[in-house]
This record gives sequence, C-alpha cells and structure tokens, in this order.
Amino acid sequence: MKYNNIDFDTYFKNYPNAEGYFGKYGGAYVEGGLKSAMEEITEAYFTICKSTRFIGELRRIRREFQGRPTPISHLERLSTSLGNVQLYAKREDLNHTGAHKLNHCMGEALLAKYMGKKKLIAETGAGQHGVALATAAAYFGLECDIYMGSVDIKKQAPNVARMKILGANVVEVKEGLATLKEAVDAAFLAYSRDYKDSIYCIGSVVGPHPFPMMVRDFQSVVGIEAREQFVGMTGELPDAVVASVGGGSNAMGMFSGFLNDPVDIYGIEPLGRGATLGDHAASLKYGTEGVMHGFNSIMLKDEAGEPAPVYSVASGLDYPSSGPEHAFLRDAGRVRYDAIGDEETIDAFFKLSRLEGIIPAIESAHAVAYAMQLAKKMGRGSVLICLSGRGDKDMDYIIEKYGIR
Repeated sequence: MKYNNIDFDTYFKNYPNAEGYFGKYGGAYVEGGLKSAMEEITEAYFTICKSTRFIGELRRIRREFQGRPTPISHLERLSTSLGNVQLYAKREDLNHTGAHKLNHCMGEALLAKYMGKKKLIAETGAGQHGVALATAAAYFGLECDIYMGSVDIKKQAPNVARMKILGANVVEVKEGLATLKEAVDAAFLAYSRDYKDSIYCIGSVVGPHPFPMMVRDFQSVVGIEAREQFVGMTGELPDAVVASVGGGSNAMGMFSGFLNDPVDIYGIEPLGRGATLGDHAASLKYGTEGVMHGFNSIMLKDEAGEPAPVYSVASGLDYPSSGPEHAFLRDAGRVRYDAIGDEETIDAFFKLSRLEGIIPAIESAHAVAYAMQLAKKMGRGSVLICLSGRGDKDMDYIIEKYGIR
C-alpha cells in the first residue's frame, strides 16, 4: 500500500535511513562525546536486535515479567452510550507498572547490560517512564537517576514514591517551567558528563538517532499484538485506530501494526486550554520545523525561535515537539493528527471509569475523548484505542482540581 509514493510494504526497512532520518526529520544533532555515545548505542543496537539470544530474552521478559500480551477490551457500555460505533481498547494499562513504557525500558536496560553500562539515566513527565525505568534498573541490578520537573513531582506524587521504593534517585529539576522539557534538558546534561558508564534511556520516540527508531521497535509489540487480537475477536480490521501523542511512543507502537492496512489512523495531541501559544502542547497541529534535544521535527516556538512554553493537563504530554516519525507520517498523509482539550479529556476520564470500570491515565483519556467524538461522526464501524496507561497516578490531582463528577 502506498501513500504519497511511500511504499508501506517495505516501510520499516527504509525508515529511518542510515543517518536516522525519516524524510527530512530526525537525525542526530549532537557533538563531541555525545556523538560518539550515540554511535556506540547505534552499533550495539544493530548488533543485538538481530541476535536470537537478545530477542529470546526480551520475549521471555515480556511473557514472564511484564505479563504480555495485554488484552483488548470491548467497551460495550461506552459504545452503547454513543450510538452504533463499537469502541475497543488495547489495555496497556495492564502491562506491568501500569503503562506501555516498560516495553522499551526493559529493552533499553537489556541493551545497557550488553554494553557493560552501570547506570540508567532518564527524564520523566507523568512518571510512568520513570517508574518503568526504575523497575528495569531493579530487575537488571543497575543504578538509576530519574530527572523530573518540580511541577510534575507535585502532580505525580504516587509515581515519585514508586520510583524511590524501586531504588531510583529522583532528581528534582527547578529551572524554567520545571516540567518535561526542563527534565529532558537536565538529563541530557547529566548524560553528557557520564556517558562512558551510563546510557540515556529516552522515554519516547524523540531525541537523536537511534532512539526514535529503537523506541519504536521496542513499542511495536503493542501494534503487532493489537492487530492479531482484533482480527481474532472480530474477524476484521478496525475502521480507525486512535492514540494520544506527546513525544509519541505509545502511538508509534500502536500505529506500527496498522500502517500497511486500509485503516484510518489518528494521533491526538493535547489542546489544553485552547489554541493560544502557551495554552496547549499540540506541536504537530500548530508547530513548525525545528531542532531541539538532538533531533529535527515539528516544534512549538516562541518569538525568538526557541522552544515555546507548553501546557497540558497531562504531564506526559506537555512537550513542545513530537517524534520525527510522527512529523514524517503527518506530511505523508498516512496519519491524521488532531487535538483535544482538557475539558473533553476529563469528561472522557470519568465516563470510561463509570461505564467500563477502567480508570485511564489522563494521557490515555485524550485518545478516549477523541474516539468518543469520532464514533459520533462515523455513525457505524469500529474504533480501536490505545489505552496507554492507568490513572492511579492521576487520581489525587483529578479530585483536587475537578472534584468527583
């Protein structure tokens, strides 16, 4: 199948190219020691990703430790409340640690062990990546430093506690807006000082090559499982697939299973309080091309051309750019990127909880909210949602800010 002359039959063999580009997006905009470190990681990854020993160990971990495959749930009561379209959810909230993040964290930690590294370094926003990486570090007996903005530490106290219980060192970042971007800045700086003994385990399909490719590959298990499960349940493919997009790891994992199918694919960004710059984090919808954190993609910029302040009710989505592969798929027309606001998201959070007994992460609730709107427009058919995480981490914040609806 082709979109704009891109052959999706051979897509994963051709993208990214050897330099880490998806068309004009991606690359590795780093220098000095960091450039050498990225080259070392690339070489190691391409060596072990074809190794039966590595693949076999990762599959064993997924089966015996993570509890994969995660199921698909038919959201029957929610569907009935909306009309005739049937909604389904790929339940990454049931993956060990409560989100999709462990899929790539266990892979990155296994790579670190292969490379002889002693420490894992990462950033986190909502805390799910931090918890997942702390879990991986504990599993493999590695040190772990997690950088997290002060704002997110306050919003995500349960996940901060989990990271500490697992033995991770949580480093508070107070600079700037003290959210995800600043956490990434601080983690990159720490890694640049200690790259010989450490590995930076990026939490999404962002950053310099090879991370957008590597995280996508580790997360592709979500889409591969979902496609097989949905066909097994219904005898056909879904009409639409929906996932939330910040950096975009859960979305790329989900989309990977369906890029070569006649399925409509939607990536949903946070519109937050509205379209004014500073009130949202919808980079693919409102941004322009730019380089940050070592990669070229679409980003939100201020008047000086620097990364703009962003906002989202979901800590895991308040990032001023998105993965380079998402920018490429947007330009190719294969994936439609849209945005949904805080109010619709919180409404979906409560509806899914009340009608299906599933409390979603606020990040995932963005996808649920958009799928609910899409179902009303479609009139008939089916929608498969990537339910990327559970909402335990968000309950205190939701109750404090919105009460019980």
